[in-house]
Amino acid sequence: METVIILVFVFGYLAITLEHSIKIDKLIPALVMMAISWALISLGIDSFTQWFDSSAHGLVDGFENLGHESKMHLMEETLLHHLGKTAEILVFLLGAMTIVEIIDYFDGFSTIKSFIRTKKKSKILWIFCILAFILSAIIDNLTATIVLISILQKIVKDRNVRIWYAGLIIIAANAGGAWSPIGDVTTTMLWIGNKVSVGHLFVYLFIPSLLCMLVPAFIASFMPAFKGDLEIEDSDNGKPKSRFSSTMLYLGLGAIVFVPVFKVITHLPPYVGMMLSLGVVAIFAEIYSNSKFAISGVGATEHADHAHHSPVHHSLSKIELPSILFFLGILLAVAALESLGILFGFATSLQETMPMMHTEMEGTRVSDLVVLLLGVGSAVIDNVPLVAASLGMFSEPMDDQLWHFIAYSAGTGGSMLIIGSAAGVVAMGMEKIDFFWYLKKISWLALIGFLAGAAAFIFTRTLF
Repeated sequence: METVIILVFVFGYLAITLEHSIKIDKLIPALVMMAISWALISLGIDSFTQWFDSSAHGLVDGFENLGHESKMHLMEETLLHHLGKTAEILVFLLGAMTIVEIIDYFDGFSTIKSFIRTKKKSKILWIFCILAFILSAIIDNLTATIVLISILQKIVKDRNVRIWYAGLIIIAANAGGAWSPIGDVTTTMLWIGNKVSVGHLFVYLFIPSLLCMLVPAFIASFMPAFKGDLEIEDSDNGKPKSRFSSTMLYLGLGAIVFVPVFKVITHLPPYVGMMLSLGVVAIFAEIYSNSKFAISGVGATEHADHAHHSPVHHSLSKIELPSILFFLGILLAVAALESLGILFGFATSLQETMPMMHTEMEGTRVSDLVVLLLGVGSAVIDNVPLVAASLGMFSEPMDDQLWHFIAYSAGTGGSMLIIGSAAGVVAMGMEKIDFFWYLKKISWLALIGFLAGAAAFIFTRTLF
């Protein structure tokens, strides 16, 4: 039965990676393989010889000798445990996405456009890379990529020029998301799973992540594509459409940044702080929207939706629900493999057979090469299940260097292929970037940045 479940996962995962070829959205195979995997576990519960307890990070003693009812009860408790952990991530993401959509509702991101005052291609490259690095740490790498490419489309006419900028934005956004607990889904998973803390994440990963962005940007600034000046399209003179745009931008970003602070102070799960932040932002959004409605005859040029929708309802309708359902499916599918002890056994065999390069923690040695391969693997397949698998594979304590290296590798490794990260996929869709163009022009830059950051991590961790 275990073999059948593994095959279900493999075929489901293959369908996810080939979604563009088979024209089926990746959320569908993710949900199907999740449901089938747990159904097979339920039907064959008596045939399994071991069971992995996620809360205790170890195999259940005497599982094989338990009765049918006891095994079913344990399975139900395990599924509920994984659903709760998954729900924490999904509710957190829902809150963050809603705040970002509220900011966009008031055209808050148009404020960023006014920062660009130069026409020199290399300077604009650095502006967008730095903005991507900073914004992705605050509003996540996917959203930062969407925002910056949207701005790029408004100021750069030539698509052949824009796709070069888009390629470097992907690298910078993924690098920026790696050192922030709210910058990347995989880092958020590790943070919510109590594997990394905010302080240690910054200390260990800021410099490697910064180098991962700086090195490719520095090399690219000398390339022909970024020589000379741009013809800037500035039809609206960079003025925001809403008089509340700047206020909502700073309020929304501040509310998201407040979430880690709230967790440190209260020790409550991050989604609680995110719901508080969403509530505060929503209050101001409703007040400003009502204010606009009351004087609608005065500001006719402002956002047309203000007079017709609640900003919160409008923002909730714009959320990427398919992404939320995909995370639900993939995380619970990986949880099925974890519960059967498959990932635990795989991790044990890895640690016994792979060459051990550097890390040695409390007698348990974990190969740096395994983590680097995880980073390369995240460029080929989605990094969410890879990190979800690592959560079940390794039992190192919170803030162990292993978890920080995994956060870096999974977060930045996806830049090496355009399909390797959510930021890359969305940029591919927005600018119709060809897979092989990215492979030829951008991938080698991403690889150099990834290796530079990894080398920096391996060196700097010896200092702490």
